[in-house]
Amino acid sequence: MNDFASLVQYSIAAPLVIAFLTLFVRNWGRPAIQIVSVTGFALPLIFALFLWGLYDPSTPGGYAFVSKMDTGLSMIGVSLHLGLNGVSLPLFVMASVVGLAAGLYAAQSKAENVHRYLFCLLVMQSGLMGVFASIDIFFFYFFHELALIPTFVMVGVWGGRDRSYAAMKMTIYLTLGAMLSLVGLILIYVKSGAESFDLIELKAHLAAAPLADSIQNYAFGLLLFGFGILVSLWPLHTWAPLGYGAAPSSAAMLHAGVLKKFGLYGLIQVAIPLLPDGIGQWENWIVWLALGNVLVIGFVAMAQRDLKQMIGYSSVMHMGYAFLGIAAMSVLGVGGVVIMMVAHGLTVALLFLLSTMIHHRTQTFEMDEMGGLAKKAPVLSAFFVCAMMASIGLPGPGLANFWGELSIFLAVYDFRSGLIYAIVLGIVISAIYGLRAIAKVFFGEETDEFKESQKEVPVTDMTWAERVPALILIIALFFIGFFPKTVTNSLNDSLNSEPVYAQTEN
Repeated sequence: MNDFASLVQYSIAAPLVIAFLTLFVRNWGRPAIQIVSVTGFALPLIFALFLWGLYDPSTPGGYAFVSKMDTGLSMIGVSLHLGLNGVSLPLFVMASVVGLAAGLYAAQSKAENVHRYLFCLLVMQSGLMGVFASIDIFFFYFFHELALIPTFVMVGVWGGRDRSYAAMKMTIYLTLGAMLSLVGLILIYVKSGAESFDLIELKAHLAAAPLADSIQNYAFGLLLFGFGILVSLWPLHTWAPLGYGAAPSSAAMLHAGVLKKFGLYGLIQVAIPLLPDGIGQWENWIVWLALGNVLVIGFVAMAQRDLKQMIGYSSVMHMGYAFLGIAAMSVLGVGGVVIMMVAHGLTVALLFLLSTMIHHRTQTFEMDEMGGLAKKAPVLSAFFVCAMMASIGLPGPGLANFWGELSIFLAVYDFRSGLIYAIVLGIVISAIYGLRAIAKVFFGEETDEFKESQKEVPVTDMTWAERVPALILIIALFFIGFFPKTVTNSLNDSLNSEPVYAQTEN
């Protein structure tokens, strides 16, 4: 199976190479820029789907499509070690799906210097693919930074209102989170004595010679708060709604949908397996902070009247469920978190995409200034209702979010049954703000402001150029919703191979 390892490399390299090619063809006209840039987003999806179809859950060692390249840093134990296991593969595929949807929408953008905008998005896409394909922790971190830097640029240059302040706040918070994470990773490397950043080697070394409890405590704390800031763990979350509100749509889709999963993925794939005793000392912290996301941020989301801000706060709120699933420390809980990460990535990207389409038709994000949009844009209405129902976690098969949240809820009930009341309240809160948004924007009475705006620019439904990126995301949601075993079979095998997750259920 490692015969196809080059496809993992191409998934990372193709967007990066084509990013520079986009700059080269900038004088050939917009059609050339669009064709070249969309190719850079399409190739990773083609490669990722091919690898997904070939993946064998019973692969020895857990990782398939493995390649290892010398980088000249072997003296400190760093190599470009790439591969995919049951945890990383679904996220790798999800990153490629969201990337193509974001790229297609960006290619039709009327942004100034669109070639530079697409260049930044393609560099970001390359970093995202690298994050989930890296077995070497150094490159896991490096690819995150490669994806993060263009985010700041896109918010600051092509962002909307308060873009300068939003870009600065994102830079401060996310740089702090990244530095704390880096210190935690270096502490593990130094204290382990393994002389390697390779995750497989570190696991084997620390299984034989675990770190002292005090070291695990400090290292896990650094990683928890470092990764937590990047995930928008309460109360270190305030950069997220502001940043997403200011970010151009495609940048918000890639960051909220994919890059924000870096922290959760780092905890599941790196921190907990390497520091199994560390999480036990931080378990209560995780629970209480996660409840802050679910309840405090849930009520804040419910108070929003700005559609894009509401979606931003909703995204932050749902990260609380993920942290509760991690705290449960079981295959069911952590597996549910991975499914939720995939589903949430697709859903929040779709919601940010649709909110921008709504803004283009109403010239506002204020829900109180809209109304009656369903009559004028029924297709847009159907897409938005479906996306919001997925975000709420509509019971029953069909949408991927339900399976992730159900698994988390069952694991949390086994872990601490009292927490289920907070989770139920969170579901009620989600239903309130989600259904209210649907009612106000699409089915409420048209406001005077909305009627006035239509005199100059009548409202039209989604064009096919707008429908295609939305369809890509919604088809992926339905596919996983109807066929969850395409994710869970390989995911279960990978998690069961980790002793820390395969322990006796709580």
